[in-house]
Amino acid sequence: MEPVHGSMLLVYAVIAIAVLILMITRYKVYPFLVLLIVSLLLGLAVGMPMDKIVKAFETGNGNTLGHIAVVVGLGTMLGKMMAESGGAERIANTLIHLFGEKNIHWAMMFVAIIVGLPVFFEVGFVLLIPIAFNVAKRTGKSLLLIGLPMVAGLSVVHGLIPPHPAALLAVQAYHADIGKTIAYGLIVGVPTAVVAGPLFALLIHKYIKLPENNPLAEQFVESHTEGQRRDLPGFGVTLFTILLPVILMLVGSWADLVFTPKTLPNDLLRFIGSSDIALLIAVLVSFWTFGAARGFNREQIQKFCGECLAPIAGITLIVGAGGGFGNILRESGISQQIVASASQAHLSPLLLGWFVAALIRLATGSATVAMTTACGIVAPIAAAAGGNVSPELLVLATGSGSLIFSHVNDGGFWLIKEYFGMTVGQTFKTWSLCETIISVLGLGLTFALATVV
Repeated sequence: MEPVHGSMLLVYAVIAIAVLILMITRYKVYPFLVLLIVSLLLGLAVGMPMDKIVKAFETGNGNTLGHIAVVVGLGTMLGKMMAESGGAERIANTLIHLFGEKNIHWAMMFVAIIVGLPVFFEVGFVLLIPIAFNVAKRTGKSLLLIGLPMVAGLSVVHGLIPPHPAALLAVQAYHADIGKTIAYGLIVGVPTAVVAGPLFALLIHKYIKLPENNPLAEQFVESHTEGQRRDLPGFGVTLFTILLPVILMLVGSWADLVFTPKTLPNDLLRFIGSSDIALLIAVLVSFWTFGAARGFNREQIQKFCGECLAPIAGITLIVGAGGGFGNILRESGISQQIVASASQAHLSPLLLGWFVAALIRLATGSATVAMTTACGIVAPIAAAAGGNVSPELLVLATGSGSLIFSHVNDGGFWLIKEYFGMTVGQTFKTWSLCETIISVLGLGLTFALATVV
């Protein structure tokens, strides 16, 4: 079969995504199977060599799971230990006490912004979701009211504020000043997170009813009966354990400032600062702080770890399949066609940065890929335009574009759908819309800032 070229590639991509959504929402076919089948059919339809279609899907699946499977597995173990020891309950109690039940959604947003700074979105999510489950149970509020501000905070720092890895890559590509980028990022990011998080959650949770039974929530929420009080771990030791991976990743990102690159101490800091190793260390520490120190023996700790992994098996399969679908879009030339279409548009550098990143995000599902790819395309164009645009604002515009409308080819979409117990339609109305608000409002505030700096 002759390969498809030009704008027809985009037509096939739109049809594939429409079929995906229809099969999952209308006909209730299991998402993993639909993602696999539609990916293979899309590859055949656009004329990819048959021997490369399966390989492309497997590569995308493997690349996605290579990071997310380990992160979700270790993060789930840490969350389970925190739940069984009462640590998640302790954090929930403290947040409710400090902020009050009426303001708890604001607390979740600010906690997410702090925790999310040095870590990728998925890492911050698995660290904070047990706390969200416990806060929702304690206050009797919808998980959406608690969880949406949390994911909005995580998403904003992912795309807009260094030293988050994605934003840091854009700073380097545009030769922006990191101090100014952080300052501008906070000016744009905090109001954006407020609107897309707590304010949007207050509106949307009234119209979306989540199922009462959420198997994932049950394993992260303390299970003792009402009236039966128990000795909870201290707030300090709980906070230290949950923030340990964040601290280690932050230290790892400072390796070049502390030690000469490519020396043993530098390599060691980078090693322990990688997300997998940092989470592994935190899990091992939790076996003491949340396990042995709370009176649990080795058999009980092993039982907790084994129990918590079973419910996430389906999630990891679906997330990996989303990565496989994204790679089919890349290998078939669809992503490149989207980039080519964007590059031909005569736009201002700020709008071009947002537009290119938004299109790549829609095509690949990855905010990090969208941001880094868009920087490579836009940086030379912005340089040719002279000093008419602030490189710091270019970082923010590109980052905003990279966050637009998370959908079925994004691992984060399936992660949030499964943990929140939502349908695909509900996930579009909540998470996808939240991301779009962040993207559009981030661009608007960046343009507003451009008029005064």
